[in-house]
Amino acid sequence: MANSFGSKTDLVVGDKSYSIHALSATSHLGDVSKLPFSLKILLENLLRNEDGISVKASDIEYLINSRNGAAPQEIAFSPARILMQDFTGVPAVVDLATMRDAMIELGGDPNKVNPLIPAELVIDHSVIADDFGNSDSFSINAGLEAQRNKERYQFLRWGQQAFDNFSVVPPDTGICHQVNLEYLARVVFVDDNNNAYPDTLVGTDSHTTMINGLSVVGWGVGGIEAEAAMLGQPISMLVPRVVGIRLSGTLPAGTTATDLVLTVTEMLRAHGVVGKFVEFYGPGCANVPLENRATIGNMSPEYGSTITVFPIDDEVLKYLSLTGRSKDQIALVEAYAKTQGLWLDPDHVPQYDEYLELDLSTIVPSIAGPARPQDRVPLTQGKERFVDALEKSFAQQGSNSELSNKVPVTLKDGRSFDIDHGHIVIAAITSCTNTSNPSVMVAAGLVAKKAVELGLKAKPWVKTTLAPGSKVVMDYYDRAALTPYLEKLGFFLVGYGCTTCIGNSGPLLPEVSAAIAAGNISAVSVLSGNRNFEGRINPDVRMNYLASPPLVIAYAIAGTMNINLASEPLGETADGKAVYLSDIWPSEAEVAEVIRQSIGTEMFASSYNNAFLGDERWQTLDTPSGSQFKWNNEESTYVHKAPFFAGITPTPAPVKPIVGARVLGVFGDSVTTDHISPAGSIKASSPAGEWLSMRGVPQGDFNSYGARRGNHEVMIRGTFANIRIRNRLVEPKEGGFTKLFPEETITTIYDAAMTYQERGVPLVILAGKEYGSGSSRDWAAKGTFLLGVRAVIAESFERIHRSNLVGMGILPLQFITGDSIASLGLSGQEVFDISGVEELAQSDSLPDMVTVTAGDKSFDVEVRIDTPKELDYYRHGGILQYVLRNLAKS
Repeated sequence: MANSFGSKTDLVVGDKSYSIHALSATSHLGDVSKLPFSLKILLENLLRNEDGISVKASDIEYLINSRNGAAPQEIAFSPARILMQDFTGVPAVVDLATMRDAMIELGGDPNKVNPLIPAELVIDHSVIADDFGNSDSFSINAGLEAQRNKERYQFLRWGQQAFDNFSVVPPDTGICHQVNLEYLARVVFVDDNNNAYPDTLVGTDSHTTMINGLSVVGWGVGGIEAEAAMLGQPISMLVPRVVGIRLSGTLPAGTTATDLVLTVTEMLRAHGVVGKFVEFYGPGCANVPLENRATIGNMSPEYGSTITVFPIDDEVLKYLSLTGRSKDQIALVEAYAKTQGLWLDPDHVPQYDEYLELDLSTIVPSIAGPARPQDRVPLTQGKERFVDALEKSFAQQGSNSELSNKVPVTLKDGRSFDIDHGHIVIAAITSCTNTSNPSVMVAAGLVAKKAVELGLKAKPWVKTTLAPGSKVVMDYYDRAALTPYLEKLGFFLVGYGCTTCIGNSGPLLPEVSAAIAAGNISAVSVLSGNRNFEGRINPDVRMNYLASPPLVIAYAIAGTMNINLASEPLGETADGKAVYLSDIWPSEAEVAEVIRQSIGTEMFASSYNNAFLGDERWQTLDTPSGSQFKWNNEESTYVHKAPFFAGITPTPAPVKPIVGARVLGVFGDSVTTDHISPAGSIKASSPAGEWLSMRGVPQGDFNSYGARRGNHEVMIRGTFANIRIRNRLVEPKEGGFTKLFPEETITTIYDAAMTYQERGVPLVILAGKEYGSGSSRDWAAKGTFLLGVRAVIAESFERIHRSNLVGMGILPLQFITGDSIASLGLSGQEVFDISGVEELAQSDSLPDMVTVTAGDKSFDVEVRIDTPKELDYYRHGGILQYVLRNLAKS
């Protein structure tokens, strides 16, 4: 490495010495102390990786002075490690295994396809809450998970022995972001050569940002970007704008971290932080416990920022100590942070691009819904805002339904009740967003205790589940003697994994499900998660609300959203006395005392002592051997050789204009990756369900789309197949349908795409604002590519999905300001030509515009290939093809 600025020096901590790159070595270039914390992390990354090729001295000089109105410039970021969960990790390993085969075809060494930095995968997305409400639920669900996913888990175990630097945390351990927070994160990383530097990462899940709460800079990327980073490819990025939020005050009594994060989400989505770094500073930071910081960081994707980070301070050291990190590691973190100017000074104001303020004392109890995390609702307005949302939902469906439509239900055990609009049929304490936070989890346990002691019960139509992101949670519940009270309300442990938050809520009671269908009931879920997009949580549930764990308990007791929890009673005692939320809500002192008595360092040490070993079921799993995987595409329905490298040549084919394209879909605003990417359960009548049935897979073993991400045949058939997606070509019909042109026949999106491919017709997608918001699902881009889509034209894109489209060789094009589908009069029936694309193959600079001709209309659109490196990826047909060709040449 070049070390142009002489930054390499030694840091002595106790009796140990480490090599570091001192930021102070660049002080002659500008006032480094005024840089935001997050940009200091990027500066160190550039200093350490300066090679004169990917990172030049001029990049370092630019970063230091980038606050002074300089034009945006690309830099290369090299993370210290990669974090994956199994839904995104399996296709990543499939791609790596396929790349080894393709490397042989190109005449290269297949063993060059190997992670060069630590890649840590946590299996957390596969457990489904099939069984619930009893003490056997956890073991039943874990057994079903192992049975359904045996082939996937065998493949991951093969990958663990076939690839260097690849580790797997087995199932039933926890959620990846909580495991990362409590165990994997280093804060300061030390490599094999005793170099110490900030722990940084990218993850194949958008909520990787949870680790920002521990002062670790990391964010979510698509699986394809993560694979390239594993193989030594720096991540190309523009130096981001940084938004500083000054914190003051303290949270009022009765509010929670969830209320805080929902307020931050609403505030930052309104301000506009997509693609920006967000950083907190000021005296109020000391009043935000680390677990609350992690909750805020976790929700970064919901308001669009790349990261939301807090600088290092005593809270970080206290948390590292609590979770069992070594004294040497904690001493290194403190010494490194103070030496490098990374320690939080509450009186220091860095030079940010934008400034905001938040007084913590203004936070009020809140929920969010019914379909977007940023749609915060003060708890006092919960009832009236629900009724408004219900009426809007009826209007969207073209329905004249009444606000009440009671359908009688009788359960197998003889209990009878009516199901009505607004009835809560799922109440789930789920997701690392909140289950990593002892304050809200203990509050939930105390709410349950007080409710049970007053004789309250959950309503019989509510599916109640508890799925923490760490085994530590159940340890402190047991020690505090809160578990029995939760169980009396039906909140039994169903698994250690994401479950309901990612759509693995499992089936409702069959009688309840049938009643919802019969009455076209707008049923509701309430969950302590981070996503509540339409169609995500459960196919029977139309409206979804995010809430803190204690409010989830309260809503399970109420059984309906058509209630003002702040003023109406939840129920009655045995003697008929009304019980209000305030009667069962614990004080801060009560919560703090339970935490003090019930949570200790030894719990974390015990839970993570053998984190990579797994249980006997995992350890005895038959595992294939060898450095190349033996594919079985004829019989396997879980793992198929990826098609993306078929026929790859040493040099890419020339870029050509897009001519004679048809529109596969016309979509409105806020189409999420949940709408695009296959997710949730697989219906028997869907193209994916029919494909599985034809191969002898019974419907009970279909599993979820997420579990089958290693099989492109399933995934392509599920792309754009979300039950709630609305394609304007077939309005008012919902689901994965489109019109085939010129016949104007309504058919599934998959079948139409295959017909177009047979005819040699390229495809385009038209969309509104925030196209691709949501989780960093690489299959939202991969499936789009396999359907034959060459370009997506939208009013705006969410950061990760736009990058993923480029990474798959799909051209993201953005309507110029003021233009839209409506303003241009586009119907989607036109034939599209896109000219000027061929210039992307020849120009050294990024072309700003290309011209679209649609029928008799012609208009310019902005090319959203944002960096020169992305242009290289597009020319090669995708990022992995680019990396593979370079590896073959080296």
